[in-house]
Amino acid sequence: MSARFDRFAVAGLLGATGVAGLLFAPVFGWAELLVPVLVVVLVAYGCVELTAKFPKLIPYRPLLVAVLGLLGLIETVLTPTTFAALPTGASVRALARGFTEGWQLTLQSTWPALPVPEQLLFVPLSVLLAVVLGLELLLRLKKPLVALVPVLAVAGLAQAYEALTGLVAVAAALGFALPAGLLLWSGRRVRSVSRAPGVPRSWRVTGSAVWPALSTVVALVAGSVAFAALDPVGRDPLTLKDTQAAPPPRSRVANPLDEIAQRLIRPGEEVFRYRGDTPVDQWRLIVLNGFDGANWLSDSRLHRLGAGLDGAPGGTGGSAELKVRGLSGPWLPSHQDLTGVDGLAPLVDQAAGTLMLESPSSTPVRDYRLSWSSPEVDLGSGEVDARAPGGLGGLGAVPPDVEQVAKDAMRGLRPTFQSALQLERFLSTNYQVATGTEELPTGHGWPQLRHFLLESKRGTSEQFAAAYVVLARMSGIPARLVVGFRGAAEKDGDTHVVRNRDVLAWPEVAVAGAGWVALDPTAAAVGSSRSQAGPGKAVAKARAQLPAEQQLRPPQLPPGTRPDSAEDQNAEAGVSWWWPALVGAIVLFGLLWLAGVPAAKAVRARRRRRRTGEEGVLGAWDEIRDRLRAHGVPFRIGMTPRDLAESAGSLAGEGIREPVARLAKVLDVTLWSGVPVGDGAVRKAWQEVGEVRRGLAARPFAARVLAALEPRTLVPVKGRKEG
Repeated sequence: MSARFDRFAVAGLLGATGVAGLLFAPVFGWAELLVPVLVVVLVAYGCVELTAKFPKLIPYRPLLVAVLGLLGLIETVLTPTTFAALPTGASVRALARGFTEGWQLTLQSTWPALPVPEQLLFVPLSVLLAVVLGLELLLRLKKPLVALVPVLAVAGLAQAYEALTGLVAVAAALGFALPAGLLLWSGRRVRSVSRAPGVPRSWRVTGSAVWPALSTVVALVAGSVAFAALDPVGRDPLTLKDTQAAPPPRSRVANPLDEIAQRLIRPGEEVFRYRGDTPVDQWRLIVLNGFDGANWLSDSRLHRLGAGLDGAPGGTGGSAELKVRGLSGPWLPSHQDLTGVDGLAPLVDQAAGTLMLESPSSTPVRDYRLSWSSPEVDLGSGEVDARAPGGLGGLGAVPPDVEQVAKDAMRGLRPTFQSALQLERFLSTNYQVATGTEELPTGHGWPQLRHFLLESKRGTSEQFAAAYVVLARMSGIPARLVVGFRGAAEKDGDTHVVRNRDVLAWPEVAVAGAGWVALDPTAAAVGSSRSQAGPGKAVAKARAQLPAEQQLRPPQLPPGTRPDSAEDQNAEAGVSWWWPALVGAIVLFGLLWLAGVPAAKAVRARRRRRRTGEEGVLGAWDEIRDRLRAHGVPFRIGMTPRDLAESAGSLAGEGIREPVARLAKVLDVTLWSGVPVGDGAVRKAWQEVGEVRRGLAARPFAARVLAALEPRTLVPVKGRKEG
């Protein structure tokens, strides 16, 4: 293999590997990946040139590429761990952690992830591993297509992290296909032609050289377009990130819902203070959507906060600087529409907008800066979103007399945002907010909620919010419970001071097209009229337009329309699952066909092979006949083996005709000679079966696959019963 060939092939392989590494751009950003990936590619090419100039180094080429590639990564990514530009033990440990844990830490982070070495390193290390393997497969085995396998593994891993879509996917596919096509083209482009002894070899492009490269480009581009455009399920594709979440802190995590009464007993203690450029209605600590009848639980899916979060498109941006001093637990004041945090590296639940410290803070005061983007909420038709995750969660064992409270509150209304506002008004009108610093109600399980709803009718925001959520879920309104603090009215200069008296639990309702919308039955109960900001303005407007309670009526059906029966509702509910069941049945049938038909034929051939005497020879005849039928050879009742031999000869020539003709002679002796059939005749007959199988193996691959999946040959031929 010539040096010229090596350079083209190596350049194509390294170019494809570099592009595969840059496919992680949605995770880290291409600028952060460019330098370490380029270092690996350039070091590898330099090592190939070095070993080409000094052939004695060829056996050590994998070691040279690996060691020099690691040194290049240390000098570019792990510079702070070096001493006088030399690697240290910290450098080696950082490399080891990046290789063993970086892939998982990245999956546990929001994207784009922070380009810190412990997370970023696994990408150039994967590229380095693919380069080492690919070069040896290319330069030693001379197999360009096989050398692409490690590169394709890196590209597949990148797409499993975050699949590219649309025009970006097409551009990435072209960027990968060009060097990959160059590699395949280089493997076939030249052919040595020796015109005469002593004449130098000439090189020319062969016709077979173009098609592999062209087919690679077309296949990759078509595949990327199809992957980007087709989505039969209507959901985002599953990624590896969906299977990973950051582990919660190992220390005990308190539930802020349990601390509301204790905080209200000490209302003057400062919790935190903030200075912001826009008003804030509520600061959230935790979102609770699980209820077992006794405890409220959070199913937070935590991730390490990356470079930032996507805000609401066209939303109103805001920011605030917070100084927290009165929170002992890991939960931090946050904003629902969070886009970034500076000064801390917390865990974040993107769906809830909550923050948690991964490890206990070494200081009692924590300073950080939040930024957010609040959307302009349009409540639209006011339809609730029953598909919101956790909105219609469990209720535990509901006391029977509480069900009547839900019916009285909803007045027969169907689940809408208007009925959610009616439930808020029902609680604020008929129940009283407990004030003072002594004998405040505590608890949020069914015993305490039943006492609140049916007996005392007095509680803190803890009971109001918990009661709202359970009554809403009983009425078909998706709701969850949030604990946090009100945006404080007290100011110290340009700084707002939040104290224990501002602690608050409130419900949130899922509205179609608007997301989770916060309500507050306690504010209306005490006649509070705080200024509203962001989504709160839309809620305040809808609350002002809510008709009087006596004017609310259940929706009326048009004349002649019968109410939906339980069967109709079940039928409508079934519409959402019948088509996945149909698709599953089709897939199952296909799998059974693909695996079952060849397996059944194999079992049948084995049973025929075990026969002895005359039945053994007849079993060989049956096996040949059915194999030829599967390949399209016509067979009719009454055809002799010689007739079948002539028909089969037109299919695959003498390789089929002669074994069948020889079997015909064995079969004649078996049926008409009257001589007992011995094991030798059976072996001879099955040897002819083997010859037929070898003859059919020369047929095109597609024809052999279709023959293997042909189910009609499993049906016995009329007039012949197999034992």
